[in-house]
Amino acid sequence: MTLAAASRRTPLTRIHWAWVVAAVSFVAILGAAGFRSVPGVMMNPLHHEFGWSHGVVGLAMSVNMTLFGVTAPFAAALMDRFGVRPVLSVALTFIAAGSALSVFMTASWQLVLLWGVLVGVGTGAISMGFVATVATRWFEARRGLVTGVLTAASATGQLIFLPIVAQITTRHGWRWASLLVAAAALAVVPLVAAFMRNHPQDKGLTPYGATAAAAPTRVPASSFRAAFDGLRLGARVPAFWLLAASFAICGMTTNGLIGTHFIPAANDHGMPTTVAAGLLATIGILDVAGTVFSGWLTDRVDPRLLLVVYYTGRGLSLLILPSLLSPHADPSTWVFVIFYGLDWVATVPPTIVLCRNYFGVNTPVVFGWVFASHQLGAAVAAAGAGKLRDLQGNYDLAFYLAAGLCVIAAMLCANVRKAQVNAVTA
Repeated sequence: MTLAAASRRTPLTRIHWAWVVAAVSFVAILGAAGFRSVPGVMMNPLHHEFGWSHGVVGLAMSVNMTLFGVTAPFAAALMDRFGVRPVLSVALTFIAAGSALSVFMTASWQLVLLWGVLVGVGTGAISMGFVATVATRWFEARRGLVTGVLTAASATGQLIFLPIVAQITTRHGWRWASLLVAAAALAVVPLVAAFMRNHPQDKGLTPYGATAAAAPTRVPASSFRAAFDGLRLGARVPAFWLLAASFAICGMTTNGLIGTHFIPAANDHGMPTTVAAGLLATIGILDVAGTVFSGWLTDRVDPRLLLVVYYTGRGLSLLILPSLLSPHADPSTWVFVIFYGLDWVATVPPTIVLCRNYFGVNTPVVFGWVFASHQLGAAVAAAGAGKLRDLQGNYDLAFYLAAGLCVIAAMLCANVRKAQVNAVTA
């Protein structure tokens, strides 16, 4: 294909189908993100109704986050083998089923099965590995920006659902809130079926901004083998371990700690659930801006430097959090909300770009394992912080430990070396 022909097939001045795929992906992540607003809001209602401790609910979320992370690399490989549409549709159905069936649960093992296993697998298929798949396949230009926007979709879901879930739980009970989340996930399936495509070539296009056609990458063997091949590929490169370790700390300090335990921690200081949910939703608002801006910066600034700054700022925010919580949303509390919101998942775009620099077209599957470490870290924090709360009577120690881990993450990222694009391909 000539350069002129490629330019006609990937116009930068008209709407490219890549943006349609990105929009549908955004909505799919949004629907999956509805469940992310549930655990913190429902922890105390479940405790009051069933007598389940913070540790028990934290255990269910630990299983959820573990499967969320472990599923990601296999989901990326399954999307290569069977297509994006069927994998997304099944994943959204799992989320809807797990959330809807939870209204009938009477024992803690059912909480672990529905919230932990079923929803964990469903959300894991619509996670950062999926973001990397869309960004890598469909975009040559604006890849950092698209990554930031899709990453922010999860926070946008929190922004939309969290205040609603808190209000419904307070006024009508947690079961109605669970049904709302199930309906939201199920409503996205028709959009995925109608508009999602696997590759630009399916629409007779090249990736957005590309100057030459490229054949779509296919998994040569089984999907599970492809996922393990991604792990083998990454394990040979020191940067993989540095990024995986730092991303594990990212998971600990976001989904695992704040996402799961911020509302109960605020409740411990006398803050109503609706107020605490509003603050967490505001973190979601700021996260959208912070992540999109991080994607823009990633196209222009050394991603390693960005990660060092992000983790250092996050650590400082966690260090002062115990002294900021109070019965009301005081100005001091907003200090944490603003800084933490801007920093929440701003780490994702530079991390994906660093993976792209090392692993090229293998990025989706390799990054799936990096993201798995993120969720394993989140799982440890979700269970560990709940246990510390049961033992200590507050979350202070959990916040201090997380602050120290952020310093370690900054040091790990500072030691990632520069790499040539596609330096590792086999």
